[in-house]
Amino acid sequence: MANAEHGGRPAEAPFGATAVEATRARLHLARAGLWLVAAVLAVRQLAAVLGTPRGERLTDLETWVGPDGVLHVEGSLYDSTRFTGTPFAGLVLKPLTRAAEQALGWGWTFGTLLLVVALGVVAARALPHPVGRRTALLAAPVAVSLLMLSLPVRNTLWLGQTSIVPVLLVLLGCLAVRGERAGGLLIGVAAAFQPTVLLFVPLLWFTGRRRAAATTAVTFAVCTALAWAAMAHDSYTYWVHHMAGVGLGGAADDLANQSLHGALLRFGLTGPLEIALFVVLGAAVAVLGLRRAVRYARDGQLLLAVAVTGCAAVAISPTTWQHQLLWVLLAVVGRVGKRASDRYVWPVAVVLVMTLPAKMMLPNMAALYPLRDNLVLLAAVAAATAVPFLSRTSPYFQDPVPAEYAAPVPTRFKHVPLLPFLRRVLTRPNLLLELLLIRVTYAAYSKVRLAATGGTISGGRARAEEHGHQIHDLERFLRIDIEYAVNHAVVKIGWLRDFFDFYYTSFHFVVPLTVLGVLYWRRPVDYRWARASLGFTTLLALVGFWLYPLAPPRLMPSLGIIDTVHGVQDFSRPDYGTLTSLTNQYAAMPSLHFGWSLWCGLAIAIIAPKAWMKALGLLHPLFTVSAIVATGNHWVLDAVGGAAVVAGGFGLAYLFQGPRARTAQAVALSDDRRPLQPTPGTR
Repeated sequence: MANAEHGGRPAEAPFGATAVEATRARLHLARAGLWLVAAVLAVRQLAAVLGTPRGERLTDLETWVGPDGVLHVEGSLYDSTRFTGTPFAGLVLKPLTRAAEQALGWGWTFGTLLLVVALGVVAARALPHPVGRRTALLAAPVAVSLLMLSLPVRNTLWLGQTSIVPVLLVLLGCLAVRGERAGGLLIGVAAAFQPTVLLFVPLLWFTGRRRAAATTAVTFAVCTALAWAAMAHDSYTYWVHHMAGVGLGGAADDLANQSLHGALLRFGLTGPLEIALFVVLGAAVAVLGLRRAVRYARDGQLLLAVAVTGCAAVAISPTTWQHQLLWVLLAVVGRVGKRASDRYVWPVAVVLVMTLPAKMMLPNMAALYPLRDNLVLLAAVAAATAVPFLSRTSPYFQDPVPAEYAAPVPTRFKHVPLLPFLRRVLTRPNLLLELLLIRVTYAAYSKVRLAATGGTISGGRARAEEHGHQIHDLERFLRIDIEYAVNHAVVKIGWLRDFFDFYYTSFHFVVPLTVLGVLYWRRPVDYRWARASLGFTTLLALVGFWLYPLAPPRLMPSLGIIDTVHGVQDFSRPDYGTLTSLTNQYAAMPSLHFGWSLWCGLAIAIIAPKAWMKALGLLHPLFTVSAIVATGNHWVLDAVGGAAVVAGGFGLAYLFQGPRARTAQAVALSDDRRPLQPTPGTR
């Protein structure tokens, strides 16, 4: 498809029914592949849980296990305060008292995985219409895969919690079963597991399903009364002593409590002021969330209405632990933005927030801690009260304003198609989406770079030093081993040493981000091309870090190189290379300090309109290569490796994307303006 689209050649598949069948076959193949991915993720989660020693897994489940290896029959479920569920949840588990602990662990984990699959399938079938054939085929495996990757599901599997059950029951009651009483019965049972589900009662009432609302309330009351009759002491402990579970589990101000109550406590508010503010904010979120949910339900987006109500329940609950946050992930179905380039911002943000740790989403800066500590809560409140989801009556719901693309170009090689997701878009991309992807990509880059030595900074010291001797020997053979001479010459000149130290520590990130920012604002067409080449460059560098960990000159004890930036190292310590917990000190080959600076210089030289700008841009890699050698942070051959990955980055961008769109546009315009030549033999 990519060859036909970009190469201007007719598709090889015949037209008509055969072409339709070929497209259908590709979709079914893609669906099978996605289901395989979901199965692999499920097996991985299963292995991660069951491969962990007893006592470290299913820790919440073990609170129900008595001294004889079976579930509690006598005593209180809340003796340790680790059990955060309702008494009804404990009552439901009573029939399992004959199961041995190990068998219960296996059965619990397998059963939870099956519930996750059922949840994904139900959610996929409830997408608002109209739904394209491709979406209908691929939605279920994609939903199951996202659920498997999400932090709430992983947390649920690890702890042995029941938080999947109420979400699935609500979806079944609202979207799947026929009859209001049956739906209300399921939602009422869900509320007996998780009391904040009662927020769905007004949703049902105001959307005309009053019989379902009444059934939900009655079912909840009956289940709670039944648990009270069977487990009076536990019911009193949960509903009266702990006020509907408040105080169970961890401390209420723990980061795992992503509710308004937890956030206010983390901000230092306590006592009557905190309670009053929590009640006011909770009421506001509940009212706004329910109004929006009712509007979306009447609009035919019932799944979105359920997600918005669930997000409001997350915020107003006194304690909402990480395993209870699946409602936020369901909000991914909402459509936001009039332009096609804006359509991916909300789902990407939700998926990232629900699958990655908050530290990967925001930089490690003290000023951002309040945002980072409450990131999931902010996403839930935004979904419930603020995100402008499109109505199905909007002309942009099904057909957003399309992006403008440059003319397609031929593929470089017959068997190397141009990548469809790298099509040369002429419009400016969404800024928030770009910032999200840049931040997450850099966080992933840091993780992979650190993992190159086995997950610890000093883990590959012996191998890295061996490679350092190899590089040094090769440089001596080539007569370019100038690191010692340059380093000691610079150390003797104070101002020069300070200049190179400052340049090394200050411009590595500032200049590339500045170049990207200027291109984004002034030259969006060139921005996409430059961003793709930088991404390929960094990817190739990661391969180098992984395959060839290398100690820089400053971490080679026998060379006598002076570390001008970090100071004298204590080589007697086994972890002397551990200067910071944020990076791998043995990721020297290739040098991305030089590689990124060379990318900046080439991008400026290619794009800048004036000669002095091009020359100024090329000074940056010159100063950088001088700084990395003078400070003892890189070998000369590291810079050569950096230049190689930059060349590879630009080459791969050209191979998979084609020439710069601006260049292609200029050629097209010149062809259009060229006067027509008379055909020989005509007048």
